[in-house]
Amino acid sequence: MTKDEKIKLVSELTEEFKASEAIVVCNYKGLSVKAIEQLRKKARAASVKVQVIKNSLAAIAMKNADISDLGLKDTNIFIWGSDQLGVSKVAAGFKKEIDSEFFFIKTAFVDGSAADASKVEALATMPSREELIAMLLQVWNAPITNFVVGLDALRAKKEQSA
Repeated sequence: MTKDEKIKLVSELTEEFKASEAIVVCNYKGLSVKAIEQLRKKARAASVKVQVIKNSLAAIAMKNADISDLGLKDTNIFIWGSDQLGVSKVAAGFKKEIDSEFFFIKTAFVDGSAADASKVEALATMPSREELIAMLLQVWNAPITNFVVGLDALRAKKEQSA
């Protein structure tokens, strides 16, 4: 990779990291290419980005994006996106799905600070935005539904007595 390519990559990563709500750093050393492609496919479906990035370049991009030092060591695969729940669900879901000693969450940047694997896994268990909206709509519709059922029962009772 030439110096110009590295500069271009760092500037692109800086912009993407600034726009991201979550960045998860995972170990992938020892995974098969097929397994990594599964992760990328799962990430694409969730509008999340996955990339293997050299630690020095990632550290520069994170520093430029005002992200605290995550202590990057060894081989890492980075998972990031604009939806922290989506990013967490991709990382934790793939970890559970693959069930391999080779893939594990090392560290993350969530809610403006560094986080560990347990926080990422906790975020992954939370319902998504769409699920929360559906729950809210059910709560809002419950009184109306009960009222309509009650009116129908009253109508049926009046018809029976008449």
